[in-house]
Parts: sequence; C-alpha cells; structure tokens
Amino acid sequence: MTIGAADSSAAVKDAGGRAPDPWRGVVVIPTYNERENLERLVSELLRAQPDLDVLVVDDNSPDGTGDIADALASRGPRVSVLHRTQKDGLGSAYLAGFRSALAGSYDYVAQMDADFSHRVEDLLDLIAAAKGADVAIGSRNVAGGGAVDRTPLRRLVSAGGSAYARLLLGLPVRDCTGGFKCFRRDALLRLDLGAVRSRGYAFQVEMNHLCHRAGLRMVEVPIVFPDRVAGRSKMTWRIFVEGWLAVIRLRLDRRVRRVRWQAPEPPPRTKSA
Repeated sequence: MTIGAADSSAAVKDAGGRAPDPWRGVVVIPTYNERENLERLVSELLRAQPDLDVLVVDDNSPDGTGDIADALASRGPRVSVLHRTQKDGLGSAYLAGFRSALAGSYDYVAQMDADFSHRVEDLLDLIAAAKGADVAIGSRNVAGGGAVDRTPLRRLVSAGGSAYARLLLGLPVRDCTGGFKCFRRDALLRLDLGAVRSRGYAFQVEMNHLCHRAGLRMVEVPIVFPDRVAGRSKMTWRIFVEGWLAVIRLRLDRRVRRVRWQAPEPPPRTKSA
C-alpha cells in the first residue's frame, strides 16, 4: 500500500482551528497483540500533533489488533494500516513502514512502540529536534532521561548493551538500543535500507550503525522510559543473544570493508613481445 499526507483542512479542524505546521510527518508503529493499547495511543497522537499521520504495521495479530487499526483508519485519512501475513520481526516491520512512508510526501518519519513505553509528549521533542539534525534519538542515557519501574537486571542489560555496541562499533550515541527515533526524509533516503539484516531488536543498533556510517547528524533527546501499560513484553533471551551477535557481525563487516578498501590493486598486466 502507499500512504500520503492527510488533507490539511482536516488537520486544521482537528487542531481546533490552529494553522498546521508545513513540516509534515508520519509515525510508524509496529504491532503484535497490542489491542489494549492501540486505540488510546493513536487518539493521543492525533490530538497532540495535528500535522502527524499514523501508520500501523500489524503482523497479523491473533488478538484482533489489526481489526482495531482498520477501524481507526476508517474514521479519517490520518491513520493508515499495513497488514502483514505473519509475525516477521520488529526490524522488518519498521523497514516495511519506512518504505511505505517514503512513498508519501512526508518531511519526517518517526518510529515508536505501541505499548506506551514511548511517551507521546517525548515524541513532540524528537520531532522538534529533527528539524536541526538528520536523526533524533530518544535517549534514556543522557541528562534528563531515564527508565521507570525497571528491575536492576533490566537496567544492567540495557546499559550493558549500549556500552557494548558503542565500544565495538564506535557509535557516537549513549543509548544505542532504544527504538524511539525521528528521521528526516532526506536522511532516511540516504540509507541503504536493503542492506539491513537484523530482524529483531538488534535492528535498532544496526540502524544507528548505518546512520553513523552514512555521516548523518545524530542528536540524542532525553526521554522518560516507563514500563508498558498493558500487554506482554516481546523481549526474550533469544532476542537478547541475537542483539549481541548482531553487533559482532557488524564489527566484522566493518573490518572486512576496511581490508578491501586498503588492499593494493594488482599491478597492470604487460603484454609479452
């Protein structure tokens, strides 16, 4: 499916008569069994930012999340739904959403979770920050940011994962594993999305790595990261291990590219007399 910017007159009406910001965007929200959260989240987003559309990417949720998304889309042009036939990983859901968003006329593309661990008020700060950078990253690890109601083990895993990725990949950000971001359209177009191989949560680290390699201007914006409001977490130890292995793969890929770039060209062949 292809989505485009919603009609501006509808945005003005929803905003209580305020003139819309000419800088328009869309937020991509992957879902799998998020029926308890989705309607409230979408309603808050539409109220908070009149020039923001919503694209829900649903992986055939058995709890009917896709049906709720369709009902929301039927109420107005600012909500679109991309249905996928099966659960195929967070990374591939975001990539599908990015490609659909880039087919529209948006100036920026944001990404956030559906479980309220990413707050709507923080999204507005990310959008504002992206006007002065290529990528705005919601960060728990800068002054003013932090996580709420997390066990010491989960805090350790998060902090350790970011430190590990920064050390091996040389990333210039403190929160390497977070999935709350806002990309300028032109910045997203500069990335080779087809080269992304991570399908799960390691996708967040790989995208940061891709942005860094592309020379994009990355800025971290402090966010508060509460625990999910409803539903079950998708995080497992298998996903955790996948993330650590993905960092090693990205490091090895970088070294291979460096060796190939530094390898001397063979001498020209001479013709025998």
